[in-house]
Parts: sequence; structure tokens; C-alpha cells
Amino acid sequence: MQTLELHLHQGVATIWLNRPEKHNALNPQMMADIAAAFDLLQNDETVRVIVIKGKGPSFCAGADLHYMKEIAGFGQAENLADAQKLAALFEAIYRCSKPVLAVVHGAVYGGANGLTAACDIVLAETQTVFAFSEVKLGITPATISPYVIRRCGEAAARELMLTGRRFSAQEAARFLLVNKLAPQAEMDEQEHFYVSQLLTSAPKAVQQCKKLIENVTTGLFKEESLNSYTTQLIASQRASEEAQEGMAAFFEKRKPNWVKPS
Repeated sequence: MQTLELHLHQGVATIWLNRPEKHNALNPQMMADIAAAFDLLQNDETVRVIVIKGKGPSFCAGADLHYMKEIAGFGQAENLADAQKLAALFEAIYRCSKPVLAVVHGAVYGGANGLTAACDIVLAETQTVFAFSEVKLGITPATISPYVIRRCGEAAARELMLTGRRFSAQEAARFLLVNKLAPQAEMDEQEHFYVSQLLTSAPKAVQQCKKLIENVTTGLFKEESLNSYTTQLIASQRASEEAQEGMAAFFEKRKPNWVKPS
């Protein structure tokens, strides 16, 4: 992949955004590469956790401005096709059955917030700077808005998206856009902690839990059908091989079979 590095190690796939000279700004090739990486990893049964990181001084500075200038001259059909590709990319990350962790630093601007908001967990270096800068360029953060608003809510989205102002990692954590802050020297330790926690969770249960959270929070079901869905889900899970192994391991004071020996 031209704009990424992909590393696989003991069930963990790390996607490195690799346009450091451009602060990993999103262009068509990078968007296509990220989509292809998620398609590949989604279907790889050996992958348990996916981590997204950025090479160089920034995680991602949003859309490539040279590309933005170019597409400004496109027609409606071309712009629509481009926007659909971007929306599909965020959706692929959000709906990925594997847990996805974003580890960010430097700048997280514009569309980069779509990448992070679509992830399950976001870890940020304490000096990271964020911005929904689209309105400064005369556009709106349209394709990222479903994922951002699910994370931070309407009130925070109104402040941050309407002003387009830069805000600190500490504010991002307060707005729930970030789960954990750490200084640079502790970033690897914090990443290892979250990855370890995810790897010691039962893989099928994690996949089902992601789907459960999505179904409950998106209002897919009315109250009665939601109760039916959740009760049937827990009943089927209790009888599953994974649950039987998890309970047996607990009572036998051993690690379940999905935890690799250290």
C-alpha cells in the first residue's frame, strides 16, 4: 500500500499512516489504502485488534489541501462520488467487527476526527491539537458528523464545529473525543495496556458486544423488540462454546483458551 505501513504481530494489526511529509493528510490514495487495509483485516481471522497510528509529526492533518483545491473544480457527480468514498471509509472503521484503537499525536484536524471518532478507543498524547476546521474553508464536517456527534453529543459538536477553533487534548478528553491522555514517554505503555485488555477478552464476545452497542445506541429497535433482542442475545451467548470455556477457566483458576501464554 502506497501511503500506509501495515504490521501484524501476535493478533495485533497496526496501520501506520505514512505520508509524514504531508502530516498524513488524506488524499484519494490514502483513503483507498485505508479502506483496503480494513477490508483485508476484517476478513483475517488471526487479527484480534487493529491500531491506527501516524508516522512523523502528526497523526493526520485532515484532507490534503492540494486535493481539496483540485476537487473544488469537479462537477456535482464527481464530488458526490468522492464524498461517498470518504463516508464509506468511516463506516468501514465504525462497523469493523474487530476492536479498533486510534493512537494520536501532533495534529488531528478536519477529516482526521472522522478516523478517530469511528474507532472504539482513542488514546492521545497530551500535546495533541484538534480542530474541526472545515468551516474555516467554507465547507462543513458532513461525512464525519455521525461518528463525532455519537461520541461528543450535540452541545459539544455545536461549539467545536461552528467555531472551527483549535482545542487541546485535555478539552478533547473532556468532550469525550478521547478516552485516555498520556505524555509521549508513556504512550507505548498505555497502548500496550489497552491492547492487552482487548486480547484477554473473548473475541466473539467482543464482536457481539460491538454490534450490541451499535444496535442499542442507534435506536434500531423499539423498546419491546430491543428487550427481545438483548434477552435472546445473552441467552444464546450463555450457551456458546466461548462462554462455557470462559466460565470453566474462571472456576478452574486458569486463563481461557483465547489468551495466549505470555
